[in-house]
Amino acid sequence: MRLLLALLLLLGGPALGQSFPALSGRVVDAANLLPPDVEARLTAKLAALETETGGTQLVVATIPDLEGYDIADYGYRLGRHWGIGQKGANTGALLIVAPNERKVRVEVGYGLEPVLTDALSALIIQERILPAFRAGDFAGGIEAGTDALVAQLKLPPEEAERRAAAARTRGSEAGEGGGLGTLLFFVILVLVIWLVIRSSGGGGGGGRGLRRGPAGPIIIWGPGTGWGGGGFGGGFGGGFGGGGGSFGGGGASGGW
Repeated sequence: MRLLLALLLLLGGPALGQSFPALSGRVVDAANLLPPDVEARLTAKLAALETETGGTQLVVATIPDLEGYDIADYGYRLGRHWGIGQKGANTGALLIVAPNERKVRVEVGYGLEPVLTDALSALIIQERILPAFRAGDFAGGIEAGTDALVAQLKLPPEEAERRAAAARTRGSEAGEGGGLGTLLFFVILVLVIWLVIRSSGGGGGGGRGLRRGPAGPIIIWGPGTGWGGGGFGGGFGGGFGGGGGSFGGGGASGGW
């Protein structure tokens, strides 16, 4: 997935404005899926995780509109925009639910990738979250997924890595699609790149990236930008803010 996101940088494209909900707390229920008691329990668990681990941040976010983005692309952009996780250590993760698109994602910061692997993230989605979602229980699925993520992130590093390695074998087919889907994506990607190069006469434009004005909104150039560099600092409302962590596309997605 990270290689695919990097290849998308080659496409360029028009400038697209993208908006994100405010980081109002450790739980951002923008899609209104959680009763107050569940949100309060989740907030307490996430605060305890950060305290007990010395800085690991996990944020639960429900998103009413992905604005046409794939949830994987949206997820790592959101993580960087909020700056979840500690700067330098990049110990941040997000559990993202987009009910209108029927998608869920675990987005993992660079520093947590050894203990919260793509395979383990996929297993948590498939086994803990999606069964409840398919039964119409969003709150139950979100809480079950959060509990599984918190339990993994609280483990000592060696034990967490062993558990993640075991999940890699078990969950090799439980991620975001099989080999055929990945191959088809590559074929489509190559065709799109070829068409872009052909339509532009083969000329190469200047580098495109993620730019930010002094006090204005983020402006995103192209569908895969923001690959390099650090994350954005937090410090939003609700007494909680990200620590400046960064994301690069690690994690897993699922749908129901």
